[in-house]
Amino acid sequence: MAEIGKNIDFTADLLFKGKLVAIPTETVYGLAANALNEKAVLSIFVAKDRPFFDPLIIHLPSIESIDKYADLKDVRLQKLAKIFWPGPLTLLLPKKEIIPDVVTSGLEQVAVRVPNHPFTLELLKKINFPLAAPSANPFGYVSPTEPIHVNKQLGDKIEYILDGGICSIGLESTIIGIEDDKVCVFRLGGLALEEIENVVGRVELRINDSSNPKAPGQLKSHYAPKKPLYIGNFDDLIKLNSSKKIAIICFGEENFSNNNYTIFNLSKTKNLQEAALNLFKYIRLADESDADVVLCEKLPNEGLGRAINDRLKRASAV
Repeated sequence: MAEIGKNIDFTADLLFKGKLVAIPTETVYGLAANALNEKAVLSIFVAKDRPFFDPLIIHLPSIESIDKYADLKDVRLQKLAKIFWPGPLTLLLPKKEIIPDVVTSGLEQVAVRVPNHPFTLELLKKINFPLAAPSANPFGYVSPTEPIHVNKQLGDKIEYILDGGICSIGLESTIIGIEDDKVCVFRLGGLALEEIENVVGRVELRINDSSNPKAPGQLKSHYAPKKPLYIGNFDDLIKLNSSKKIAIICFGEENFSNNNYTIFNLSKTKNLQEAALNLFKYIRLADESDADVVLCEKLPNEGLGRAINDRLKRASAV
């Protein structure tokens, strides 16, 4: 198991040496390495068992630090960066030559964000390179929102977990870029669509469900538990799985006649922010329970509900 602690200088030293560490962000914990060190970046893919065609996000301490690594020239993206950074926003930008192709899976654009966590921002200011940092979990599995989640999954493959507590958002960042001169959302996440459109007007959803992603987190099957997860009407799903032990992930009122179900309520008060914060934790707990199957329902398709539904869809893909 990896050591868990709050030593930012020690974390920086490991990164300078080309090692892997886990870092906290407001979204989820990231598996971080020096983004300019190809060998270190390759070790991320190996540790996660992540396919090399799935690009990574680089993390920087400020808007001002971007110019060395990518072009932030589009006025609309500049507005979003100024308003929502640090925060759960990732911008897809034309990359500069200093960024290795392994980071972008050979694509001409690089995903960039400034995370909103005091420990990681302090860490980024101490080093002279960006951090490539996908979620700190085995590829395709549920993203970690606490240090213990990282240790359970990757503790034998990394040396240190920088303990920043429980993530405050619990969903990955929203990824935005320009395509056909339009502002496009390539991944739904912790920044709601409505907030984006309040700044730049109407945006297009270009959410990929294929094996040829343009941005991180676009693969059809992702964020998945080991147990089968089904989405739909609870009454219908329960009938179809009546002979099995059932875990239920619900939202709002609980109207289940059978007391033997294991129930995880994302938010009894139907608060989408609370639901986002609980989503990965409850998928993980359901997966660790004695249930045979996990049953879920769609949430309202608004605000963070869109991103939650997207994660549930990818978690249920077969």
